[in-house]
Amino acid sequence: MMIPVHNICTFISRATISLLMLLLWPAAGTAQKLFLLEKDSIPLMCGFQVSFDLVGAVQLMVSDYGQYEGALRLNLHDQWFPVVEVGYGKAEHVDDPVTGLSYKTQAPYFKAGIDFNLLKKKHQKNRLFAGLRYAFTSYKMDVWCRDLVDPAWKWPTSFGVQDIACSQHWAEAVIGIDSRVFGPLHLGWSVRYRQRLKHDDGSIGKTWYVPGFGTSDSSNFGATFNVILDI
Repeated sequence: MMIPVHNICTFISRATISLLMLLLWPAAGTAQKLFLLEKDSIPLMCGFQVSFDLVGAVQLMVSDYGQYEGALRLNLHDQWFPVVEVGYGKAEHVDDPVTGLSYKTQAPYFKAGIDFNLLKKKHQKNRLFAGLRYAFTSYKMDVWCRDLVDPAWKWPTSFGVQDIACSQHWAEAVIGIDSRVFGPLHLGWSVRYRQRLKHDDGSIGKTWYVPGFGTSDSSNFGATFNVILDI
């Protein structure tokens, strides 16, 4: 007896769906446990934190680039921490030893993301967290070089362009701690891995410094050391 083709297709579809449900059921259970808030007497909204990064500020004082950066983090049940980070990056790099070029830029940058408290006992003042960020900056860059002697005419000549429009989008993976010192004062640090998503370096080639991201020859890894007020 010939079995209709549509019956065979229906059987295969149902079997496939059943198999996928069996395979995905444990993962769904794990995800449900991760994203559900713990059931206890602690309220959903537990306050917020404001913080300031010292690493970028010190870097700006001792080198030719750096940034000022502050953050606002909401505390949801001591478990989830939505965060917004805003900074202002600056660079003035004169007579690069490789290219002989000089670079200057300054612009704000913005980051948004969320952190998750990894500690089993979440309702304490010390936290270990992991998180993700999406970041963006739009900036203008000046590039120039010192006077050179024209090889043919033997007179000094120079090169320079101003206000080259650039932009960059990137993502950051974050892991860090914050620890209570006394009262509302906390100190914390984080290690970050940055990955560029999309960029526009303008019309003359690679940007030497991107506000909030770093220099073109630096590692994708970075760090922050934060002074935090837990309110």
